[in-house]
Amino acid sequence: MGSTMDKIKGATNEAVGKAKQGIGEATGNDRLEGEGAVQEVKGKGQQALGDAKQATKDAVNTAAGAANKNL
Repeated sequence: MGSTMDKIKGATNEAVGKAKQGIGEATGNDRLEGEGAVQEVKGKGQQALGDAKQATKDAVNTAAGAANKNL
C-alpha cells in the first residue's frame, strides 16, 4: 500500500475512533469508548507509517537524483 493510502486510511480510522469515543462517552458505553480509543491509535499509527514511507521515498529520490547528477 502506498504512503497516500496509509495516510488516508489513518485519518479515517482516527476520525471514526474519535467519534466512537464521543458516542461511547455520551451514552455511557465503555466498550464503544474503548474501541474508539484503539481505533484512533491505529489511525495515528497508519498515518505515521505513511509519513515514514513518504520520507523514505523522498530520500531515495534525492539520492538517485544526486547520483545521476554526478554521472
